[in-house]
Amino acid sequence: MNITPRSLALTDLKPMEAEHFTGKAGSRELIRASQQTRSAFAAVVRFETGVRNYWHSHAGGQLLHVIDGEGWVQARGAEPQRIGQGDTVAAEPNEEHWHGAGRRGPMAHLAVGIGETRWLERSPPPPD
Repeated sequence: MNITPRSLALTDLKPMEAEHFTGKAGSRELIRASQQTRSAFAAVVRFETGVRNYWHSHAGGQLLHVIDGEGWVQARGAEPQRIGQGDTVAAEPNEEHWHGAGRRGPMAHLAVGIGETRWLERSPPPPD
């Protein structure tokens, strides 16, 4: 069993792949994708102010739970939605979407994904 104290939850994060983000974002892997977990992953992800990921989808869907700050999420064909601490977002399998921090400050969320992630084009800037 591994416990990460609250005081360390948003520190010492590993940089995310720059080709899928519009700026600096970091993560702490909680569950590594593997055959045993049916390609599931879980991570804490922190987006710096104004940073978001590119459009993408997950074969089995994705769950996001905001743990700090506020930001935005958008499903393809829908309007952007503001999200904040305590909000939970469930993306359906293969639903194209993006998420990230707004221009007011950083945002962090717990991300749980199932199946392969398919990365697409750059997402639009957040509305705020």
